[in-house]
Amino acid sequence: MKKLINDPKNVVDEAARGIEAAHGDLVDVFYDPIYIVRTGGPVQGKVALVSGGGSGHEPLHGGFVGFGMLDAAVPGPVFTSPTPDPIVAATKAVDGGAGVLHIVKNYTGDVLNFETAADLASAEDIEVRSVIINDDVAVKDSLYTAGRRGVAGTVLVEKIAGASAERRDDLDTVTAIAQKVNDQTRSMGVALTPCVVPHAGEPSFTLADDEIEIGIGIHGEPGRERIKLEPADAIVDRLLGPILEDLPFASGDKVLLFVNGMGGTPQIELYIVFRRAAEVLKEKGIEVTRSLVGNFVTSLEMQGASITLLKLDDELTELWDAPVQTAALRWGR
Repeated sequence: MKKLINDPKNVVDEAARGIEAAHGDLVDVFYDPIYIVRTGGPVQGKVALVSGGGSGHEPLHGGFVGFGMLDAAVPGPVFTSPTPDPIVAATKAVDGGAGVLHIVKNYTGDVLNFETAADLASAEDIEVRSVIINDDVAVKDSLYTAGRRGVAGTVLVEKIAGASAERRDDLDTVTAIAQKVNDQTRSMGVALTPCVVPHAGEPSFTLADDEIEIGIGIHGEPGRERIKLEPADAIVDRLLGPILEDLPFASGDKVLLFVNGMGGTPQIELYIVFRRAAEVLKEKGIEVTRSLVGNFVTSLEMQGASITLLKLDDELTELWDAPVQTAALRWGR
């Protein structure tokens, strides 16, 4: 597998330096330990949002640091949780006196390390809350999790909770809104190909040329089933069925439909997926009132996509529409 890298050991550091060079108007990057913060220092009187996890899912999370979303992101090694030290450092760097919310994807390493970091920050009189993201309906437990995995719904939580914090809601309110978004979000993905972790140099799993994995995780964890390749519409139906049944979503609901690319799938195919998903939802009386399409939570160069549905109400819609200015998501400002 050919990659545009130098030394595999330096991938995360060099990528962070690229983020700093490209988006210095939005973020500052610290390297010992490594974390990314919003420019201008902590915003006094505002709840700060901190997220992070293994690298390889770009633009998650560093691409979502900025006005209206995260105050800090902590990148770990590829597909490996950051240790507590940089999480603590990021938490202290962005604390503006109103408390800090940790947004944590439900992977065992992330949960444990963010818990430890929260305890250490609390010992320094910083009030920290956590919301665990577990939007994936594909499997209950995986190689990396107890319970459901946190996947593309993370972006929706970061955006909506970020807007809540930006309007100066208190820590209880921001936490409750983040939890509500998680509770009303469901996701499921499909992989057409594996990905190659830089330091491994070989595919993380194998798929025959005519096979796909339904319900894949963003680290290449197994999904629900491995089947022969089908037309796009049939694949979308396989993903949407479990999503709709799980909440459940029903006729009359208003939703945000998010089609996310896994890194190696062209935009034209993501729009084919979105088209079919919107068609099915319309047939079921579910109204798509907001949308997002693109590569936002990736798995290196994996070919594939995920579908995410968030059940909206007036407040969540207003917070989604609120201005945001980050490297990967920006509107209204």
